[in-house]
Amino acid sequence: MKTYTEFAVEESVKLLSIDSPTGYTEEAASFVKEAFQKLGFPAKRTGKGGVLVELPGEGEGVLLEAHLDTLGGIVSEIKGNGRLKISPLGGLNANNVETETCRVVTKFDGVFEGTCQLVDPSIHVNLEYSATPRNFDTVEIVLDELVSSAEEVKKLGISVGDIVCFEPRTVVTKNGFIKSRFLDDKLSVGILLGFAKYVREKGGLKRKVYFHITTYEEVGHGGSASVPEGVVEAISVDMGCVGSKVTCTERQVSICAKDSGGPYSYEVVKGLIAAAKREGADYAVDVYPGYGSDVEATLRAGHDLKHGLIGAGVYASHGYERSHKDGVENTLKVLKGYLCE
Repeated sequence: MKTYTEFAVEESVKLLSIDSPTGYTEEAASFVKEAFQKLGFPAKRTGKGGVLVELPGEGEGVLLEAHLDTLGGIVSEIKGNGRLKISPLGGLNANNVETETCRVVTKFDGVFEGTCQLVDPSIHVNLEYSATPRNFDTVEIVLDELVSSAEEVKKLGISVGDIVCFEPRTVVTKNGFIKSRFLDDKLSVGILLGFAKYVREKGGLKRKVYFHITTYEEVGHGGSASVPEGVVEAISVDMGCVGSKVTCTERQVSICAKDSGGPYSYEVVKGLIAAAKREGADYAVDVYPGYGSDVEATLRAGHDLKHGLIGAGVYASHGYERSHKDGVENTLKVLKGYLCE
């Protein structure tokens, strides 16, 4: 699976370079649709802006769900001094974007660069710097423009409701680590592209398979629609948790048995573990203390399905995240073992 792992990482890096906070995903979705079409698979846009892909196969359908929307911000106030207050999109944490460069995407007047900073960020004059809690009342966007008033900012074309995109800072190291913001969940979209390439070149699907690349996962309703007829099972391909209360590492594929939404289908979990064993994948089975997935939104929308969740291990979720090519490869092995002859 090395060739398909490399392809998955390459496609992930391309996607990571395209800004796509929840609610601003058009360019990224267009890229993903074209990427699947280049591999020879029918792909169409959904009403909510996602991408639905059909793979060959027969029998009861399985839907794999991954999301391309990411964390970000939205302008909620233009301050009198020309700085911007933002409201988070998804579970963005102010601690994780302080000092990060960003882009403010206006509705009609282009893109402006800036930086997210603590209000009064100079340690030499702000003696409360270290004691100040970081939240979206205490950090602000400082524009790289010659502005010092709300009126000057408005003249640029910046207004409330404009999108704030943070720099991903993507790096792939020589020993296989993948570092970037927003590996959750663009790395999984790349993995599904890698799996599609495998299916195109090797074939062997034993079931009807669809991919749904969603655009509102970070706000909880990405997977709530667009389930094709005949699908009886849905699996989220999302990040695997790495941390103190779980056993997965960045080099493994994580199989989730339960998260904050409750247990995943016992039958599906057993099937994924069996697939990992057959393929020799390095895997971990974990209970995630704080997590919600696309497939849970699918169930809450009323779809009668079995459900599961897997993903490459990701360290520092919702921050500057890190995974590894081995985790990508192990995830591909599980998909192959579960879905192919």
